[in-house]
Amino acid sequence: MTGVAVAGGIVGSTALQQRQSQMTARSAIQVPETATMPERVLGKTGVTLPIFGLGGAGQTPLSKPGREAEAIAQVEAALKLGIRYFDTAASYGPSEEHMGKVLPLYRSKIFLATKTARRDRDGAWRELERSLKRLNTDYLDAWQLHHVSFSETLDEIFGANGAIKAVEEAKEQGIIKYTGITGHHEPDIIAEGLRRYPFDTTLVSINAADIHHPRPFSKTVLPVAQEKNVGVIAMKVPAYGRLIRSGVLDGMHQAMGYVLSLAGVHCCIIAAETVEQLESNFKVAQAFKPLTSEDMAAIENRTAVAWQDNTFFRAWT
Repeated sequence: MTGVAVAGGIVGSTALQQRQSQMTARSAIQVPETATMPERVLGKTGVTLPIFGLGGAGQTPLSKPGREAEAIAQVEAALKLGIRYFDTAASYGPSEEHMGKVLPLYRSKIFLATKTARRDRDGAWRELERSLKRLNTDYLDAWQLHHVSFSETLDEIFGANGAIKAVEEAKEQGIIKYTGITGHHEPDIIAEGLRRYPFDTTLVSINAADIHHPRPFSKTVLPVAQEKNVGVIAMKVPAYGRLIRSGVLDGMHQAMGYVLSLAGVHCCIIAAETVEQLESNFKVAQAFKPLTSEDMAAIENRTAVAWQDNTFFRAWT
């Protein structure tokens, strides 16, 4: 299998054209033409996006089989709210397929990002082909190397037959616009990835408890990203709700407010269990104002005793 052969099969696919034609049968929803949230430029991509996007993983309808109606309702609600950054991955269950049932009608209005966890060129190409079919599109705004955690993984990715070859070939052929690297395990690895390759974006775990971890993402990755003008998308912002449910923070306004007030963070993605939760998070983003240094310090003081419980995902490899 070669990248050219795969790309040709995707871009010229009659099946893809038929699926897109079938999409027109769905009633188009009204998408806001003006900004509904504060917006920022996503680093070197030059793309201006709202500060809040929809995550496609977690304990949500998007990533769970048998919950298609709920998933579609959530994606449609996100579009109505003016959300334009949609995050998913090849490994997120039916997430790509669920998004692919709604987003094609609005393709030119959104920023669509998916990921591959394959470390070899051919394996990455196969996942890219599958992702495009599931998402019902012939291009991605961002294709990211998923969950990069170890130096050995970086060596494999950048090896003679590594996944970076598929990334470069896909970008050269116009199948992807921007490249990215993601991780929530080891910030030194992500920082090294940004030094070794001119990625356009990085998706990393940053929340209000991160600063107390012995190896914080905010202190390690953000300076490198700023130096190289890499677009930074934050994830794990409320620590799957633990920061708020435990009473460490008062609400999403503090969890999201803290992260979006960090220098170098351009936007965040948060998954939602219900449309109501999504709408609540949107209202927080809509009302966002950068926190003062005093507010940031006060939040950090509150998370100091609970950082281990709220960075539990750092152990995932």
